Amino acid sequence: MDYIRQSLSEDEQLIHVAEFHWMYTVEAFFNIFFGVALSAIVIWVAIHYQPVMFGQVAEGNLLTQIKSLHPGVKIISFMLFLLSVLKCVQMMIVKATTEIGITDIRMVYKRGLIARAVGEINIDRIEGVNVLQGIIGRLFGYGRVMVRGMGVGEVVLPPIAQPIRFKKAIEKARAVSKKKGGSTALSGV
Repeated sequence: MDYIRQSLSEDEQLIHVAEFHWMYTVEAFFNIFFGVALSAIVIWVAIHYQPVMFGQVAEGNLLTQIKSLHPGVKIISFMLFLLSVLKCVQMMIVKATTEIGITDIRMVYKRGLIARAVGEINIDRIEGVNVLQGIIGRLFGYGRVMVRGMGVGEVVLPPIAQPIRFKKAIEKARAVSKKKGGSTALSGV
């Protein structure tokens, strides 16, 4: 939230700040669970099919059987687990370093930890706002918002909590912007 507050001009008001939904965090940590499950499946399959493939029968407890596995199987299992942890870390970094806000002048979408990517669309240049919610998103109150701007194209935001409130904040910002700037309609056209 620091970037948006630091970039406000003197007469600019912050109207709404979007936040990631808790389901995004659940999805991030589910990656670790999925990695552990895949690693366990690889080890289980190797324990049960290594005797068939190589003619070796590992006896003893589970730890002894895992120790007797081919090193390639252990490496594959560890790599699956490591990739799942890295995916979780990547998602949490995205969550920690993304800022989405609406002011009475613009919509700001900032991403990045070291390299920063900032997208801004003036409120009066926004053509339309679409809310994308699946069944689970409707049940738990989260979704993606697609903002279409003139000359900018489409900006699809990550899953945020209360996307309808975000859409209403854009409409409120448009109304505030019109009141601030007065009537911009051309007379005689």
